[in-house]
Amino acid sequence: MSTPSSSTPKVLVAYASKHGSTHEIAEAIAERLRADGVPADCRDAGDVKELEGYGAVVLGSAVYMKRWRHEAKRFLHRHRRELAQLPLWVFSSGYVGDAERNAEWEEPAGVVKTVEELGARAHVVFGGRVPQDGGFIAKSMAKNTPPESADRRDWDEIGEWAAGIAGELRVGERV
Repeated sequence: MSTPSSSTPKVLVAYASKHGSTHEIAEAIAERLRADGVPADCRDAGDVKELEGYGAVVLGSAVYMKRWRHEAKRFLHRHRRELAQLPLWVFSSGYVGDAERNAEWEEPAGVVKTVEELGARAHVVFGGRVPQDGGFIAKSMAKNTPPESADRRDWDEIGEWAAGIAGELRVGERV
């Protein structure tokens, strides 16, 4: 575990999650950042009122039916001015099951456009998990998804992505 340098910026890992899968991904990212010597807070995007005190942001949202969660979209728009000035990384989570990945369903066009305009350093898509609770649709998904396809989160991939963020921020402190 690395010790944070006084010049390493504190990172906000904000997320919008419906059934908890995206929250778990965000927590894993924040934990990896901290393990790599980068101070990080993990917070629900809907609870974040200001970005003061943060030197970088990672924002993630679950994707349902080609849409990001409302809280994540609102976060992008509410903090647009500050996000344009901060290092920003973005992730989506969502695909599950045996079907081939479909970028059209994973990457909401409006979100992609907004994060590009804000100068995001990366926007990745991680697999999701079939909801364990919920209404008719969630129960139907759980029933019709083979167990081996129900959780597509690749924790190694998530950890490597977070380590890359930590590396970029730590390189920045030497400049």
